Amino acid sequence: MGIFSSIKNAIFGSDEDDKKAEAAAAPAAATPAAPTPVSGVDVVARLSAKPGADNLNWQTSIVDLFKLLGLDPSYANRKELAGELGRTDYEGSAEDNIWLHKATMQEIAKNGGTVPADMTD
Repeated sequence: MGIFSSIKNAIFGSDEDDKKAEAAAAPAAATPAAPTPVSGVDVVARLSAKPGADNLNWQTSIVDLFKLLGLDPSYANRKELAGELGRTDYEGSAEDNIWLHKATMQEIAKNGGTVPADMTD
């Protein structure tokens, strides 16, 4: 599982969580339904509700976003995430980190999250 998958699962919940919920709700004889994509998740509301959100600048800082989600914000992990999002020249500069945060939020939006435009533009 890549870094982006870890971020996505921390925001939306993991595929395992979805399977457990479906299994608990489904009658024993029922045929499992096809997985449905996540959509319409209010990312800001979800992240703002996390403990410590009010002490971190996760809305613009990729390092603080990692911290809020309980992920290691090391350079190596940020570089790996940049590679997953198509950037091969990530060096960890302020400009790189701004790009990485916006690219992460854009990818979250592509995966069904509702993200404000100021976090993706």
